[in-house]
Amino acid sequence: MKIRSITYFCNPGWPLDDKILGAAGEFLIRARSAYETAGYEVQTTRLATVPFPGLLSKGRISELPELARALEAAIRQIDVGYGSLGPAQPDIPRSFEVIPEALAASQNIFFGALMANANRGISLAAVRACAGIIEKAASITPDGFANLRFAALANVRPGAPFFPAAYHEGNQPAFAIATEAADLAVSAFTGAKTLELGRRALIAEIEKHGETIAKVARELSRLPIPNPPSPAFGGIDFSLAPFPAEAQSLGAAVERMGIPTVGRHGSLAAAAILTEAVERAEFLHAGFSGFMPPVLEDAVLAQRAAEGLLTVKDLLLYSAVCGTGLDTVPLPGDTTAAQIMPLLLDLCALALRLDKPLTARLMPVPGRKAGDPTGFDFAFFANSRVMELDSSPMHPPLGGDEIFLLTSNKKH
Repeated sequence: MKIRSITYFCNPGWPLDDKILGAAGEFLIRARSAYETAGYEVQTTRLATVPFPGLLSKGRISELPELARALEAAIRQIDVGYGSLGPAQPDIPRSFEVIPEALAASQNIFFGALMANANRGISLAAVRACAGIIEKAASITPDGFANLRFAALANVRPGAPFFPAAYHEGNQPAFAIATEAADLAVSAFTGAKTLELGRRALIAEIEKHGETIAKVARELSRLPIPNPPSPAFGGIDFSLAPFPAEAQSLGAAVERMGIPTVGRHGSLAAAAILTEAVERAEFLHAGFSGFMPPVLEDAVLAQRAAEGLLTVKDLLLYSAVCGTGLDTVPLPGDTTAAQIMPLLLDLCALALRLDKPLTARLMPVPGRKAGDPTGFDFAFFANSRVMELDSSPMHPPLGGDEIFLLTSNKKH
């Protein structure tokens, strides 16, 4: 198991406050050292801010590309790998419109956009705007890679350490840990004679690592940093995030549970069992904390998608029981915003009815159609084939601009 990210949350203001960012950099250096001393490989350190519409104010939203460039330069100076400027807000339409330009202006800055939450309901205009961002971002680079840095968010609360969903709330700094823990599931179910034995083994490993990670976090939170104060520990997102190798594959874990190939019937049950194991484990939960199936970041999922055994509809189905939703899904390059919108709307409906956070990080690949091989040159990706999207433009009323409430089934 590795630590995917130590994510620091803060409000750096605009113009950026060098003192706040300097404190973030100093903390993350100490935190990386502390976790490495505890025996963990730390892949990245990251910084997430309050949502950029709050940083810029409504009248200055057009300055987002400038803010993205400034934050990218600032985190480079403090040796932080990636930054997130949080999500666009449905009540500020311009905040959606400027994201493609900000993506083009930066390389290591991530963004989100809120489509729905339990209080405000689903904004069809925001869903459409997210679909438009995905379509426009696909043309920023020849391979469509810019969409790696954008996610459409449904019912996602602040404090999740995984990007692009990460954003902060308030002025008190905080930090949280994102794990890369799919290998724990692979190990737990390899050779397990029963589901219960495999589940117990997985829970035990999660709790063991959770205790160690939390112990280090408590020590870090007690460091004497007078101004700004030491960040509060926000918890661990113990999602079973994969790496593109079979030993670190969530798809491999599902197949170790008795499913011949992930994507066949029974896979949803496996996803539910794995997610529930994370939920049963005792640690300070943050973010998604569940089954995380990013197609292009998982060797087995990428292979099953290439074989046509794993479809977009399968991934949407698993979203009902998993953690993150639709992640790094390669789509045809000519996919339109009107075709993407119904898929995002389905995700919003699941998020609100099931009262859970879900995201969509969709990646139309320019010049490629369904079935064509992907060709990304990225160490964290396993190449696959472009997946078919069975979707057509909607008509009113669902194709309109309403905001409508959808209550959780847990309230009935």
